[in-house]
Amino acid sequence: MPHLTLEYSANLADASNIGQLCETLAHVLDAQRDESGARVYPRGGIRTRALRCEQYFVADGNPGNAFLHGCLKIGAGRSQAVRRATGEALFEAIKQHFAHAFASHGLALSLEIVEFSEEGTWKHNNLHARLKT
Repeated sequence: MPHLTLEYSANLADASNIGQLCETLAHVLDAQRDESGARVYPRGGIRTRALRCEQYFVADGNPGNAFLHGCLKIGAGRSQAVRRATGEALFEAIKQHFAHAFASHGLALSLEIVEFSEEGTWKHNNLHARLKT
């Protein structure tokens, strides 16, 4: 973990633009440190993905209206300060990425962070070990 899923309206951006955003947000997650300066999220667990929504209706239905919603899923146990810093860093990067679009048409940007316990999750991942070498 963390896993960041972006859902966005098809009229918002092309695939390369969203691909760049996914890369930027992965770097933001990788840069997060806790109060003691330790890495917050293991690099081998970072995932960003984007789901383009072809069917949507935003606000009053104006075809120029667009949206992007991010949902970051993280394991439980991180401090409120760490969660807040992560959310603020991610959301600032999202806002910067879409600054031009925000200035030119209706746009709703949102982000949520969801914590879950390890109970009820299954993982099989060799990325952590591979990144240590």
